[in-house]
Amino acid sequence: MCGVCGCGQADVVLDERSAHAPHVHAPSHEHHDHDHHHGHEHAHEAFDRLVDEGEARPASGGVATQERMVKIERDILSKNDAFARDNRRAFVQRRLFAVNVVSSPGSGKTTLLVKTIEALKDRMPVAVIEGDQQTSNDADRIRATGAPAIQINTGKGCHLDAHMVGHALETLAPETGAALFIENVGNLVCPAAFDLGEARRVVVFSATEGEDKPLKYPDMFASADLMLLNKADLLPHLDFDVGRCLANALRINPNLQTLIVSAKTGEGVAAFAAWVEASAARHVAAGAKG
Repeated sequence: MCGVCGCGQADVVLDERSAHAPHVHAPSHEHHDHDHHHGHEHAHEAFDRLVDEGEARPASGGVATQERMVKIERDILSKNDAFARDNRRAFVQRRLFAVNVVSSPGSGKTTLLVKTIEALKDRMPVAVIEGDQQTSNDADRIRATGAPAIQINTGKGCHLDAHMVGHALETLAPETGAALFIENVGNLVCPAAFDLGEARRVVVFSATEGEDKPLKYPDMFASADLMLLNKADLLPHLDFDVGRCLANALRINPNLQTLIVSAKTGEGVAAFAAWVEASAARHVAAGAKG
């Protein structure tokens, strides 16, 4: 169980199929001793360990119980941050530009990624780590573009963590210099707390969700580098104030960049692809100097 968000965490399953390879399932707990993660504890195991040690048991005093829960949350995030640092080093070594793509369910982020891959694939290599609770549907859609993809099924888990991404990275082995999109589980709450080692975080939400979305989920928008307002093709049919939406987002994060896009019509996709390409070049150059 994740002590930060309370989600249950079943065995994480990697669907390692390439575009034409047979189906393989590999539970990640079998690979905890991989060199990339050697010596670290899975973040989700921290809660169970603390329960065993008595740290997470309810106490008679409410303040004491709250202090223990804060300790559990700090321990889990500390474990995750250690994995994220490992991932970040691996990304730099391979000159990968990792983008954590987050959204609520149904925002259209997979369709948008398909369109973006099509716009980028002749300009730079692209690979995708897909996160969903169940099915490999989204990874199959990505593979149909010709881009390599690996599916992480989190079971009852409501977000990806850095350990999952690090293991998936080793299995996927993207081409040096690639843009690596990490499509997180559809959820605007829990993924905000988990650093995956990414270079940039992109939050996608659709015009059908209402212009107050940034105010309802401020942590996610505060942590993002770019906001994509998707399903712009529906704007003529909706009671949606684009100006108010952008103002709400900038109120939460004054440094947030924004683009209005439509995965259906392709509006704004070229601009997003150009943002990825330019950001990747700057990031890789900075990594080479550092």
